[in-house]
Formats: sequence, structure tokens, C-alpha cells
Amino acid sequence: MSDEPSSGRFDGRIHQLPVRIYYEDTDFSGVVYHANYLRYFERGRSDFLRAAGIHHNELAAAAEPTAFAVNKMELDFLRPARIDDALVVKTAFETMRGPRIFISQAIEKFDETLVTLKVQVCCISLTGRAKKPPGVLLERLKPFLEPSASSF
Repeated sequence: MSDEPSSGRFDGRIHQLPVRIYYEDTDFSGVVYHANYLRYFERGRSDFLRAAGIHHNELAAAAEPTAFAVNKMELDFLRPARIDDALVVKTAFETMRGPRIFISQAIEKFDETLVTLKVQVCCISLTGRAKKPPGVLLERLKPFLEPSASSF
């Protein structure tokens, strides 16, 4: 597991990544622009993998290269985030079925949920075809997967 400060930390099987809201993240009213939440969620998933010892560049450089493609998302915007807010992106890798990985995420401010996301990611070859996850990915994700209901 990584101790990098920028990678966040694990609380059990849930990864937590702090995010600060800057002026550039907001619209003219000081509220976070809706598309920026996708950026925070992407950072949460990427830093989850990094902290779990899974690196995109290693997967891409393997004998049978692997990348990820998001193929389904379900977002619920519950409350707005505003300039200067200190948020936490929570990420839980739920299950894997074939090439698909099911992930739950939430963005919180002081334990109040602002946005939730259910995302389905597919392992793909560099040609874009779906493929089975490599063994190293399965091995390193196994401690974090939960075959039961969602974490959030």
C-alpha cells in the first residue's frame, strides 16, 4: 500500500481522498460546476488503484496491455459543493464480473453526502476490446472487493 500523501488513505476497504474546491472548479455563483465532480471521482478511482499497488503505466506496459474504459455511470447530485469546501471522495470497489468492475463512490463534506456515483468500468486491450482482468489486478483488488450490497 502506498503512503503517498496525495493518494489518500484506506479506512477498511474504502479509500478516502481529500479534495479542496478552488475558484477554477466553480461557476460564477461559487458552486462547483457539475462536470468537475466526474474529475474528483476519477481521481478517487485512480488513487485507490495507486494506493492498492496497481499502476496504470505497469498495466499498459505488460505483455498483454490492459487499460480501463468507463461504460456506465449513475450520478445523484444531492447537495452542492462550494468554493473553499474541503471534501472527501470515498471509493469502494464492489465486485468484478468478467471484464467489468463495479465501483461505488461518494463525495462528502463533514460526513454529509453531496454526490453519489455508481460506475461500471471495463478492462480493455489497447485496441479497445474487452478483456479479462490480468492476474496482478485480480490479486491486488481481491482484499477490497465485497460481493454483497453497495458500500454507500
